[in-house]
Amino acid sequence: MTKSKKRELFSSKVGFILSCVGAAIGLGNIWMFPYKLGENGGAAFLIPYFLFVILLGIVGLITEFTFGRQFKIGSMVSIKKVLKEKNLKGGSIISILPTLALTGIFMFYTVVIGWVLKYFYISVTGKITSIDTANYFAQFTSSKSTVFWQFLAVLITLLIVSFGVSKGIEKINKIIIPLLFIIFIALIIKSLSLPNSIEGVKYLLIPDWSYLLKPKTWVMALGQAFFTVSLTGCCMVLYGSYTDKSFDIPNSAMNTALFDTLSALLAAFMIIPAVFALGFKPSAGPALLFVTVPSIFQTMKFGQLLSVLFFLGIIFASISSSIAMLEGPVEALMNITNWNRKKTAFITAIAAFVLAIPLAINSSFFNSFTNFITIILSPIGALIVAFIFFYILDPFKTLDQVNLGANHKLGIWFMKFGKYIFVPTTFVIIILGSIYGGIG
Repeated sequence: MTKSKKRELFSSKVGFILSCVGAAIGLGNIWMFPYKLGENGGAAFLIPYFLFVILLGIVGLITEFTFGRQFKIGSMVSIKKVLKEKNLKGGSIISILPTLALTGIFMFYTVVIGWVLKYFYISVTGKITSIDTANYFAQFTSSKSTVFWQFLAVLITLLIVSFGVSKGIEKINKIIIPLLFIIFIALIIKSLSLPNSIEGVKYLLIPDWSYLLKPKTWVMALGQAFFTVSLTGCCMVLYGSYTDKSFDIPNSAMNTALFDTLSALLAAFMIIPAVFALGFKPSAGPALLFVTVPSIFQTMKFGQLLSVLFFLGIIFASISSSIAMLEGPVEALMNITNWNRKKTAFITAIAAFVLAIPLAINSSFFNSFTNFITIILSPIGALIVAFIFFYILDPFKTLDQVNLGANHKLGIWFMKFGKYIFVPTTFVIIILGSIYGGIG
């Protein structure tokens, strides 16, 4: 973007929050959170999870939103600018890492969205009622037909991003995020109406306090709280750059974390009671969405309709995230090349699609790539922005930026907390993720 061009902005505070909620709500909320909640002490897991969301998730969002608004540009350009002004070397390499990580997430994420689109299609056609769920999923994900559905996922995302911030990203999130919550609530009512669903509720809510004595419970809660709000050093920085000085950043961060957490809890109560009611066992990963849940719908009255609604909701959750993931590299490339939005979005999306084809047809490569991006590169991106924000920028000027437009001002304690707690914890998350093979 040239300096003469006026930067796009979110048209309303509601639109900004809904877009941030859309970016945060993703497949991890739906298939990982219910499993982690149940496997780590039920309601006991919520104690460290809520604690870390408040202490780390909200702080991280405030950091990235403010960083973006302060420099009015994405993280790649702003990081490089700060490091150059401070006469620090390595800016060209360091600045690209958050955007590179977000691009990597977009690549593997569109593969999974392709799976969701395929399952929505077979739900609409009724085929889902008669398939052998385990074999069908294994055969589909190992076939080249996944590439078509991956392309469709990229195309949908591209069309939305090409319309820009207010007319594309903000407008679609104002529609699909409320619809997502409506679908979740409707499916929860059905799930809780099933015989023996109370066992699933117990699994989720009856605390096993002994789990609070297990380090793994705290580690998994830490990872879930950190990653669930999409702290990458790029995505939320960019959304923050599309706000003006009237936006209340701390309030927006709290609302984003609140609705993201609510979506995860709704997903848990949508899936787990039905799993128990029909004699299945909860499992993590793709098997929960693409094997267990379709098997549940096969045994239920109006199962096809419920399956359509379920996968439509998953589409809403995943597309709202993928548009934020594509917007990151698109904005960065626009600044480098001065191309217009539509051209940049097309080239970026097609390049990411082609590079991701090996991920779609090779599960081993998919898993290795996904682990590297999510466990190593993505949290490094978040760490870079947090380190610059709390260690390199002037703390008093930065705090003024945090409080700009805020109804309730934060004190200097916020900068000290970020410097001595948030940044070191982000580093610890990278180490723990490497040890456990992923914690978020």
